[in-house]
Amino acid sequence: MKTIDEHFVSTMEAHQPSGDQQRVSGHAADLRALFTAQAQSRHLDFAARWLQAKGQGYYTIGSAGHESNAVLGLVSRVTDPALLHYRSGGFYAARAGLAGSEHGIADVLASLTSATNDPMSGGRHKVFGHPGLHIIPQTSTIASHIPRAVGLAYALGMARAASDETPWPDDAIVLCSFGDASANHSTAAGAFNAAAYLHHRGLDCPVLLVCEDNDIGISTRTPPGWTEAALRNIPGLPYWYADGAEPASLLEVASEAVSSVRESRSPAVLHLKTVRFMGHAGSDAEIAYRTQSEILSDYNRDPLLRTAFSLVNGGIMTASEVVEKYEDARDHVMRGAENILDTPRLASRDSVMSPLALPEAAPAEPVVPSHAARQQIWGRELPEDGKPLTLAQSINATLADQMAADQRVLVFGEDVSVKGGVYGVTRGLRKRFGGRRIFDTLLDEQTILGTALGAALAGYVPVPEIQYLAYLHNAEDQLRGEAATLRFFSAGQYHNGMVVRVAGLAYQKGFGGHFHNDNSLSVLRDIPGVILAVPSHPAEAPGLLRTCFELARSDGRVCVFLEPIALYHTRDLHQKGDSGWTAAYPPPQAPHAATPLGEIARHGAGKDVLLVTFGNGVPMSLRAADTLAESGVHSTVVDLRWLAPLPEAALRRVAADFEAVMVVDETRRSGGVSEAVTTSLIDGGYRGRLSRVTSADSFLPLGPAAETVLLSEDEIIRAVHELLE
Repeated sequence: MKTIDEHFVSTMEAHQPSGDQQRVSGHAADLRALFTAQAQSRHLDFAARWLQAKGQGYYTIGSAGHESNAVLGLVSRVTDPALLHYRSGGFYAARAGLAGSEHGIADVLASLTSATNDPMSGGRHKVFGHPGLHIIPQTSTIASHIPRAVGLAYALGMARAASDETPWPDDAIVLCSFGDASANHSTAAGAFNAAAYLHHRGLDCPVLLVCEDNDIGISTRTPPGWTEAALRNIPGLPYWYADGAEPASLLEVASEAVSSVRESRSPAVLHLKTVRFMGHAGSDAEIAYRTQSEILSDYNRDPLLRTAFSLVNGGIMTASEVVEKYEDARDHVMRGAENILDTPRLASRDSVMSPLALPEAAPAEPVVPSHAARQQIWGRELPEDGKPLTLAQSINATLADQMAADQRVLVFGEDVSVKGGVYGVTRGLRKRFGGRRIFDTLLDEQTILGTALGAALAGYVPVPEIQYLAYLHNAEDQLRGEAATLRFFSAGQYHNGMVVRVAGLAYQKGFGGHFHNDNSLSVLRDIPGVILAVPSHPAEAPGLLRTCFELARSDGRVCVFLEPIALYHTRDLHQKGDSGWTAAYPPPQAPHAATPLGEIARHGAGKDVLLVTFGNGVPMSLRAADTLAESGVHSTVVDLRWLAPLPEAALRRVAADFEAVMVVDETRRSGGVSEAVTTSLIDGGYRGRLSRVTSADSFLPLGPAAETVLLSEDEIIRAVHELLE
């Protein structure tokens, strides 16, 4: 069986023109450009296999058979942001050509070989991306980039309506490509639904969703007609179908689809029929699940061959000129591949992790609203002049001041706008700032976070709310695989700074069961680069939240602000009426209005034992400390406040002054915060008595039974006595 390379050359050498000038009339220049991009992409796939055989290439998922996607790179504008499928090599080559770049081939070769001169990731991953080409890097393995694409399109529409600046022109559209197998993923389904929902509401969302359909996902066949049925029936979204083996009509359909989205500012679907050559990747033995005749039948649908036929039949080029151009592409690519052998690669832990490294300098001083702006939103009485606030009230006041200070701040999520949040934390914000800047979303966490990801790219400072911690698991890949990886895959050239508010943790007196009392934080603590803050007291919340805003705004950081639900409306610490869990609001213009990353809070001066805790554990530990004092045990309580990264340096400094440390952890014993805290102390050389007390390894039941698996104050007291025995 001939390879696809041999088949192309032999077929073109034997081809006789049939005379099809009328069909390609007006497309001569586009067909030439299309073939150039397709040939470059095809030979880059061959080079990937060659480099792998040399031990110099590390990625062999190619675009062979999908090169018809190059048409999107030709009919769109360089200034249209694109989020691409991993088989969209033709698009990349076409856009590089359209931009006049001479480095498109070198870019991809550097990425294939993990070279440090890869202009996008700096050698960290094979991605299609380039700031100068407005291609935003994605791994796009399971369509996880589609919610971001829809979010970006929505943000472009919002910016256009408000005359807000973005990195793109007012009439830019978003292009997003993905595979037919990935179109079945819940992430894709949610994004399609969100696009349709925005269109139904008459809101701008200029995104062209391009499904590159090759009928197979690795080895699993897509049922005939399924992809068309699924894509054609997305409510309200225009549907275009284009056959990648018919280049003239492909150019016409793609142009029409792009123009329609640009003019209507509405989402649409382009169903692009493709084939797949050379298997899923270099390690895939395609013959194990496809017959030889099936593979050979696809050869006649080769997009390069069909574009070449159009060029020859239309009298634009001769067959020998086409073969010569094809071989020129081979020579160009292979010279580049040979020149990149033994290229420098990342060779140290620090160099690999540099995009994730936290800034050495403290973030800029918080953006402070003017006095006039504050008077406009607060009226006569500023929050610092009123009564002491609860945790919920202090968060609300801080959000309001941030929105007054920065027009780019957007607050959104389920029930946050009209209702003001399930617990009233965002109450009054819509009245102050309007429905454009604080709005309710679909009940879909993937859409909420995808909206944030897109809005951040457009220059906004999004504040998405996840209504309950347990709901985050529905969409954790939007944080793990999309938000956190962007600066890593782009070597810090792209950011999506945001402040994700999450209501969570337990101690709601049995209300709601597990889904409203989730006490597991491991999903947030092991994502590289994500910052996790947990406020406990209303005096602490504003400073922590302001720092999160500045890290998101000035350094593009993904920050999660986890708010303990049980403490939202708590007023007292020891007894009714003591107001021990309220505090005066620290105004944004006050000295030290923000709490530096890694700074802990210390309560008390006892020397017998150090209680290290966070969240609900802080009031519990303070009450336990008072009870312990009655028996002669004097303690100090430390509130970690920052759980990712842990404030290790500050913690070790404090612990060094104590002969005994008890870690009080309301999360589960396995995978909980205490594991990391105790490990950090041991790694730091702590040699005193060290123990931990935690909640059980259990989901939380409904009702009073919740108390049986949650850490209690009595357990804290008992554990301290056992530690000191």
